[in-house]
Amino acid sequence: MSNLRQLPPLASLRAFEAAARHCSAKLAASELSVTPTAISHQVRQLEDSLGVALFIRQPRQLVLTPQGRELQAVLSESFNAMANAVARLRAPPQRQAITLSATPAVAARWLLPRVGALRALHPKLDLRIHASHEAVALDGVTADIAIRYGRGQWPGMVAEKLFDNMFAPACSPALKLKKRSDLVRHTLLHFALPGSRSQPGTWTEWQQEAQVAGLDVSAGPVFSDETHTVSAALQGQGVALMSLALIADELRAGNLVKPFGPELPGLPFHLVCPEARRSEPAVAAVFDWVKGLQPLDGSGA
Repeated sequence: MSNLRQLPPLASLRAFEAAARHCSAKLAASELSVTPTAISHQVRQLEDSLGVALFIRQPRQLVLTPQGRELQAVLSESFNAMANAVARLRAPPQRQAITLSATPAVAARWLLPRVGALRALHPKLDLRIHASHEAVALDGVTADIAIRYGRGQWPGMVAEKLFDNMFAPACSPALKLKKRSDLVRHTLLHFALPGSRSQPGTWTEWQQEAQVAGLDVSAGPVFSDETHTVSAALQGQGVALMSLALIADELRAGNLVKPFGPELPGLPFHLVCPEARRSEPAVAAVFDWVKGLQPLDGSGA
């Protein structure tokens, strides 16, 4: 049995549907960019093929017969469905962009290796990473979401803890550093924010805690970006006091080692966004993705 649909020509169906909608061959002709005579001819052909009258033709007006009303209802619904489907296919994909602010080290060492997973989950969502040590405004212009270190108390914000922030000496295994007392023979690498009066995890704090005699905590190169400090440590240029969370991958791979303690506690990292925007689909997608990432484990054990 043939699966071909036994339908009248599409041109005659379109002509009838337009004439029925406008109750006018002239208006239907204007919509379809043909002449009124062509509309009348197409409708006559359709009536002949169906064997029924679809219009009662009155001066300056077309009046649908019961059969005409039945056919018009079906055709209007079908043509509307087809038009909507074509419009959806023609429309450009609806892309959205969310800006996530984080410190340069968090952005480079934790987020960037993992952003491919977000794109796989939400292919129409573009993540923009804003790397800054400043707590920028989450106003939807500068940024939408942020990863911040602090106590998790920001007015008007939803804040969820991501991971702790512990600092300890770390270096390349090529230095063969084993004992605290050997540290005096190695270069100390420093991270310090320009103009910052308070800096977590400094060698001064560590020396006070560890009580290593003869250690000059003021000596050694100073970097304004943690990622540069990590790079210098990876190259064996010295020993850095680093956030263990941010070098977790290197500790696991053995590219860096934590030869000894003590560990200095810093403020934990939180995922933050405005309360009023937490339920927005794009914001929620990025927020939930970051929240679901594997917590960093920088124990170095």
